Amino acid sequence: MVQIDRIGKKVLISFDHTKVAEKHAEWLNAVRRRAGLNELEPQPYWGFDDLASKAGTKLLNCFYIQADVKKENGAEFYQYKKLMMLQKISFEGLLDQIENGNILVDFDARTGHNHGSKFRMRQNCLPYLYEKSTVIFG
Repeated sequence: MVQIDRIGKKVLISFDHTKVAEKHAEWLNAVRRRAGLNELEPQPYWGFDDLASKAGTKLLNCFYIQADVKKENGAEFYQYKKLMMLQKISFEGLLDQIENGNILVDFDARTGHNHGSKFRMRQNCLPYLYEKSTVIFG
């Protein structure tokens, strides 16, 4: 779970074991045995300045393409439905999408090796992170 602390200017990370998919039950049991399922201590967080800087360098401007995918005889075919040009990342937009539950944190350490944590975003929400969106076609 991700929470926004606007006063402390940080994005707090909590581990909510009730949100772990059933297919990871064995992993969750290992976490329960080794560390317990209580709140993380110390509780990890990203400071607003660090997060804004990283988002600004990684996501400043981009194109967003929506496509249908069809597989035939092992080959993939794409039919492009919509193309948008997204400009000027909005940090407030990022925080809003975190609060709305459209951006999630993925702790990628299920395989015994820590692959780091990442943000995952629900489909179609990327345009809400930008101040300007221009539909090229679609």
